[in-house]
Amino acid sequence: MTTAPHVALRPAGVGANPAPVGREELLARLERALHTRGRALLTGPAGVGKTEVALAEAARAEARGETVLWLASLPSDREIPGASAAALVASVAATVTWPGPGAVRPEPSEAPGYGASVPVLSALGSPRSPGGPTPAAQTAAGHPAPTAVAGAHATGPYTTGVSASGVFDELPGPQRTAVAMLCREAPIDADGWDTIALRLGIARILRTLTCRGPVLLVVDGVQHVDPDSADLLRFALHLAPPALRVVAVETPEPYGEAHDPYGEPHRSEDPHARHLWVPSEADVLRVPPLHADEIAELLIHHRLPSRMAGRIHRASGGNPRLALAVGRSLADARTPVHHAEALTLSGRARDLARQLLGAAPPAVRETLLLAALALRPSATLVRRAGRPNAEADLAAAERADLVSLAEDGSVTFTAGLLPSTLVHDACWAERSAGHAALAEVVDDPVEAVRHRALATDSPDEELAAEVAAAADLARRRGNSALAAELALLAAESTPGRHGTRRIARLVDAAEEAARAARADLAMRAATDLLARDAVPADRVRARLAVLDTAGQGLTGLDEMYVHAMEDSEGDTALRAAVQLRLALKYVLADGDPERSRTAAVESAALAASIGDPRTASQALTVQARMERALGSPDAESVLDRARALELAERPLGIRNAAQILTIRHALFDDRLVEARDELGALLPLVQRRGSVEDAIELFRTLAEIESRIGPCAAALAHAGQSLALTLEAGLSPGPAWYALALAETAGGSFARAASYARRSVQASEEEGDRVFLSRSRYALGRVQLVNGDVAAALETLRRVQADERAQSTVDPSMLRWHEELAEALLANDAGDEALALLAEVRPVAERLGRSTVLLGCDRAHALCLAAEGRTDEAAELLTRTAGDFGRAGLPLERGRALIALARVERRRRRRSAAQAALHEAASVFERAGAAPWLVLAGETPAGEGPAGGPGAEETVPALSSLTEAELRLARLVGQGASNQEAAAKLYLSVKTVEARLTRIYQKLDVRSRAQLATALRP
Repeated sequence: MTTAPHVALRPAGVGANPAPVGREELLARLERALHTRGRALLTGPAGVGKTEVALAEAARAEARGETVLWLASLPSDREIPGASAAALVASVAATVTWPGPGAVRPEPSEAPGYGASVPVLSALGSPRSPGGPTPAAQTAAGHPAPTAVAGAHATGPYTTGVSASGVFDELPGPQRTAVAMLCREAPIDADGWDTIALRLGIARILRTLTCRGPVLLVVDGVQHVDPDSADLLRFALHLAPPALRVVAVETPEPYGEAHDPYGEPHRSEDPHARHLWVPSEADVLRVPPLHADEIAELLIHHRLPSRMAGRIHRASGGNPRLALAVGRSLADARTPVHHAEALTLSGRARDLARQLLGAAPPAVRETLLLAALALRPSATLVRRAGRPNAEADLAAAERADLVSLAEDGSVTFTAGLLPSTLVHDACWAERSAGHAALAEVVDDPVEAVRHRALATDSPDEELAAEVAAAADLARRRGNSALAAELALLAAESTPGRHGTRRIARLVDAAEEAARAARADLAMRAATDLLARDAVPADRVRARLAVLDTAGQGLTGLDEMYVHAMEDSEGDTALRAAVQLRLALKYVLADGDPERSRTAAVESAALAASIGDPRTASQALTVQARMERALGSPDAESVLDRARALELAERPLGIRNAAQILTIRHALFDDRLVEARDELGALLPLVQRRGSVEDAIELFRTLAEIESRIGPCAAALAHAGQSLALTLEAGLSPGPAWYALALAETAGGSFARAASYARRSVQASEEEGDRVFLSRSRYALGRVQLVNGDVAAALETLRRVQADERAQSTVDPSMLRWHEELAEALLANDAGDEALALLAEVRPVAERLGRSTVLLGCDRAHALCLAAEGRTDEAAELLTRTAGDFGRAGLPLERGRALIALARVERRRRRRSAAQAALHEAASVFERAGAAPWLVLAGETPAGEGPAGGPGAEETVPALSSLTEAELRLARLVGQGASNQEAAAKLYLSVKTVEARLTRIYQKLDVRSRAQLATALRP
């Protein structure tokens, strides 16, 4: 089995079985097809997860009380007449038979990840897992194991096996005899069994089974069903009542002599010889590959590193089995694989790719090898390069899901692992001949030079110069990735006697790779250069190129920084560049803003001393960022200096530039319209000529802004674009997942927000990214608090507090965890600690002029006042705070303050005022597109009737003395929960529940649980 369910991102409905990762929509389509037509064919390449989808549907059917039959055919079954039909009869027998009186009923077992499984028989009747070797999937929840159990229904001379199950009881004599012969429980006559009797007998068995209730039959591996069994099953299903629904699972075999529209080989005299029914378009459900984000979710579910999810998706093409094999290769590597290194592929991953390719005939593999060697493969190009049957070969490969063909004939491999395996397994002579043939027929001189260089085994200076010129041409065309590849190829084609020239070309290749964000090429160039006798300056430039492509993954590169510092000794320009990279490393990987500021100051001074405004501007930008985090009043003046230098010297990009930091400062200050307008003006320029990392930065920042002011749908769209670009570039997804967590909290789903936040936490921990680790924990704690999981929120937000204090962060506007932690403390009966935290942060916010931070503190302080019973003061403060948030242009914060006001008004026994506040909040959220908050505003608290209903203006006066946490516990206990049950429900210790319950008894003046229940009634 290749995929697994994941509940957190898209939770299933109550009582429903969770779907495998990324298959919710497909499962819904499958259920619709079964409901309307009673038949469905799941098709797709090996490893894509067809069996998992069928297992999920079987588990759901069983949860509804349906009988589930699972028939899993093996390749060897195809040559055994009647094997699958006999296994089906045995499966029916196993399903309907129970042990006799006094016998011990077998215990069911659970299939991994589903909580219920189905009877599984291979065609020969031996138990096996439907999706592979998993033994747990061999029994059914609520049913005995699939082997027949002797019972009281034996008939005639057949007293064991299938006959003993009572399956034959309703069959007329000839049918009973034919079925017994099929199952080898009666001697087979010289003339064989009666075909008509056997057809009718199997049809009758299935019809009788449906009399007990609905039945779901799953045939896994329908392409392996033998022809005799296929004929029997076709007849039986044709006569079956609607209560029998069928799911067939097939892996198409595209290399037969003829093919049906779904890629299934068949005998030419019968176009449907291998199908169990004549499939229509509505019956056929193709199982698609997973998207990159779903691959990340799959990796997390299997506890595999997710930071390489983008590269794993490219390597696997979204095939879950391939993705897990690559993920396990990375997890099993002796040392963590860095973003700049090639993926470590174990024998398992390569072997899976070879299995997919191995089914192709030799001629098809030769054609695919040429396509793998080409830069822009097409059917025409491959045919001209010496494969006259290229179109037919590629069409067969497309049916096998190895490639996809566009209308213009261009070829794309479905998984990056396939062309790399083809090239990896080909000998040098095959690769050289392929490149030589392609060099003769390509119509682009840049590509022709590339192929000629790759076809040559010996270095050649004349050829190397041509490749270097081709790299320059590719750069001018704007194809930076090809320019980086050609620059490295030019260096590798340079003869050893031209050592100085080769080193210079390696430096150019490394820097070109950095501009193209090709971490793998930068590392290759740097590794080659550092193994040679290069001067210190060249070694530093190569190392800087690697550092610039590392993204968030700076942990583990300490040695590279040390050597760069040593080699830059005496070179002011290079020392300034190294100090700049160190400043970034100190804050991202080490979480030390003071040290980062010191390095940035030194870098700016060195750059200024030699008249290097570009480096000076970048260094001042980092310094301004650290000054802001440390609460220095000089932050804005330093940023102004950086902007002035940047305007005079146009930067190569906006990432870590003064312009983007100015926008982020506006975001921190809640000058959000200004920030959004500046980003809107910048975005078209970046999309036209900026780097991928620039675009990622802009989309992520836009998502953060729109998550606060709306429209929330735009926040979701921009966060999704940031993630898509991140995964495509193979960068760490932690920052993009953080942006998605914020966007989902604002306008999507609290459950998905929590899932993305957890992913960001994991990726940031894997990368050692201290900055986004704090941010993602904040996002997680915030959504946990909103969801009412106050104990988990308190734990998460305390970790944010510890992280931020360890990093000496002072400015509370950069990550607004203080107000969230104060509310979590209050909800956990730590009101004094909440007030102390607010008293600590308020003077800092006042000194720095962070007015909207003060509004957040006011909201939390009002809740503290309400907990102390000062509800009038709390209501007045919340009313004022909600208005101030509205005037500050923060609609979501205004709506949140109104929800808090409604809670306080209810405690003041002002039900109408509470409803008015909720209606106003709902209106605010609706205009902003804040869907989850709109639902929250429409919820009626437990224990209160709907507005306008009986007792709508009634409540219990004494309850106003209880805190929110005490009120939740009181209601649970009043409804009959024990201390242990209440502790589990509220994520508290039993001792905490006992202490809190004592305070509740004292406040309400009750002595027992019965009196408490009475006191809670209006």
